[in-house]
Amino acid sequence: MIAAQGVSLQYGGRVLFNDVNINFTKGNCYGLIGANGAGKSTFLKILAGELEPNKGSVFITPGERMAVLKQDHFLFDDFEVVECVLYGHKRLYDIRKEKDELYMKEDFSDEDGIKAAELEGEFAELDGWAAESNAEMLLNGLGITNEFHYMKMKELTGGQKVKVLLAQALFGNPDILLLDEPTNHLDIHAIKWLEEFLMNFENTVIVVSHDRHFLNKVCTNIADIDYGKITMFVGNYDFWYNYTQMTQRQLKDQNKRVEQKIKELQDFIQRFSANASKAKQATSRKKLLDNLQMDTIKPSSRRYPFCDFKQDREVGNDVLLVDGISKTIDGKKVLNNVSFMIRPKEKVAFVGKDEIARTTLFQILMGEMEPDEGTFKWGVTTKTAYFPKDNTEYFEGCKDSLIEWLRPYAKEGEQYDSDIRGWLGRMLFSGEEALKSANVLSGGEKVRCMLCKMMMSGANVMILDEPTNHLDLESITAVNEGLTNFKGTLLFDSHDHQFVQTIADRIIEILPGGIIDRQMTYDEYIDDEGIDAIREKLSV
Repeated sequence: MIAAQGVSLQYGGRVLFNDVNINFTKGNCYGLIGANGAGKSTFLKILAGELEPNKGSVFITPGERMAVLKQDHFLFDDFEVVECVLYGHKRLYDIRKEKDELYMKEDFSDEDGIKAAELEGEFAELDGWAAESNAEMLLNGLGITNEFHYMKMKELTGGQKVKVLLAQALFGNPDILLLDEPTNHLDIHAIKWLEEFLMNFENTVIVVSHDRHFLNKVCTNIADIDYGKITMFVGNYDFWYNYTQMTQRQLKDQNKRVEQKIKELQDFIQRFSANASKAKQATSRKKLLDNLQMDTIKPSSRRYPFCDFKQDREVGNDVLLVDGISKTIDGKKVLNNVSFMIRPKEKVAFVGKDEIARTTLFQILMGEMEPDEGTFKWGVTTKTAYFPKDNTEYFEGCKDSLIEWLRPYAKEGEQYDSDIRGWLGRMLFSGEEALKSANVLSGGEKVRCMLCKMMMSGANVMILDEPTNHLDLESITAVNEGLTNFKGTLLFDSHDHQFVQTIADRIIEILPGGIIDRQMTYDEYIDDEGIDAIREKLSV
């Protein structure tokens, strides 16, 4: 068990946590949720002992081992991959290293022999002889195959390092597992494997994630951070969301009824208090009025943007024809004879392990890059809008206010400050927020500005490359709803399972040998066993 007892943390005048008391027990997976800036990652650091609270303490059952998903992808660059995973169980790793150093001594003494025997006993108790094979199983499950196991970490890509560090945290059956955004940069197969692993994990897990499908699959409880307090709910993310929405609605309805009753009583008292024959009834109603009160509706730090993508005109019959596009980048062929046709109102999710392939395809379709081979043709009635994965060029060095930043994208007649403030307000930039300089925005704020720009475009075809990156759960929910309601044509990719499942009606997977193209939902695509054989053929 791990517990926070009276934990308070304050930065300057801002209180992040105030007298938090909460227990996390064995056999449960806790989803730690809250708005951006609520302190999710900070609270994990307090639990991990990486940050001291101003008040209170963290209690861990004596003898229990904690594992934490490391966020520094360069920390283990000089380690071999398997060695990095073994480091996740530090005591086992140290014993293994000390034991090997003893046996390599030229002047091996009796004292060394006694020490080695002690180490061997503890090593066996910790299942040390199976350690390397267990580490390799974790790596293979996450898609880091055998040929990478004894390479140096610095030789891996960023995405591969993320998987190795995740395997490190999972290694050795820790009693307490702390995971901050474990699905970031994972492909669908690795996420599915991780879901299964955590669903079968018998100890304590506390996880921060913006992936709603993941939280629904693995969580038994939700710990909700709001206004410095943490409230525990039994159930997964959907249960928490539906329950809190329902209770808020019920409270508002109840208050509305009480408000109506108060008004009726006040009207009666005002009309008949001076009437002798009705005075008794007026007095009775006065007592009833004094006893009536409306329940306080607890405010929330959560803020939901309003995403509404409207097309200025419907697209014609011809949308997009892609014919034999190939592209090689840095000696690697990322697109290989890609051909497909997009029809009106389709919502197509592009998936696959290679993020560069998807981004490259989108950049080619938007004219930002030339293909090595092949052609594409947009229909004459199409009006496109593009959300790039990397939006740096739109903001870097720009000291304009958000109003001035957005003004060039406004339609004729809608360039007044009041119009632009209205658009920014939808994306939570109200009042003084609209006057912030564009070059000081956070990652999530930049994404909201880009989405605001897309809403203003009136496009009937939109291409979005990872639009949920950097967004909190509230913003993801709003974008999800906006794109689901969009009446135009959509081409997009996302690591968010629920986002893809609820929006897409067609899946195109980009593979080294070509594409798989299916008119179905994401869940249907994942569960289609026949696709695995096709994927294997096209993966070489």
